[in-house]
Amino acid sequence: MTTEVESLRKLPMIFAIIPWICVASCRQTMADQPAYRPLEPSSVFPDKTSARPIPKGTIARGSLPVPKDAALETVLPFPLTRELLERGRNRFNIYCSPCHGETGDGQGLVVLRGLRHGPPSYHIDRLRQAPLGHFFDVITNGFGAMPDYAAQVSYRDRWAVAAYVRVLQFSQLAPFESVPVSEKYRLEAER
Repeated sequence: MTTEVESLRKLPMIFAIIPWICVASCRQTMADQPAYRPLEPSSVFPDKTSARPIPKGTIARGSLPVPKDAALETVLPFPLTRELLERGRNRFNIYCSPCHGETGDGQGLVVLRGLRHGPPSYHIDRLRQAPLGHFFDVITNGFGAMPDYAAQVSYRDRWAVAAYVRVLQFSQLAPFESVPVSEKYRLEAER
């Protein structure tokens, strides 16, 4: 019985030692690796700086160089798919609809709340006849009071938004023959 009592008395001491053993055995070796602070001098490199120059021709992740004549493009640089149009609609509703409106009529909430010179409707002849690349270019570089959105909207998404603008334009003046038969009956009944 005395051995059991003695071992019970040692138990708190054992529990107190276990965490110290665990802490002493765990080390973050990555935390001990040498590293430079930004712009710190270095004796390793010949130019004596720790900041390395960006290799020539490097393109930031998610970016592609924009062709200078992108505004004149009449076709997408990649295949048109339903997913691309859905992505364009999503990005349009996030970045464009506050000013341009959900239908592209130029009557977004910002305009309705007092923006003096609101954006033009996408449904005017000038913008209906503009090449697809015009919309990509305006998103990339801005136009008039509209700032550029190149930093917020990726290269591919800018083209997706441009394609979606074409869908909005088509939706407002679509010929009756292009409407599916099931919808034609519904539309004729509503007249």
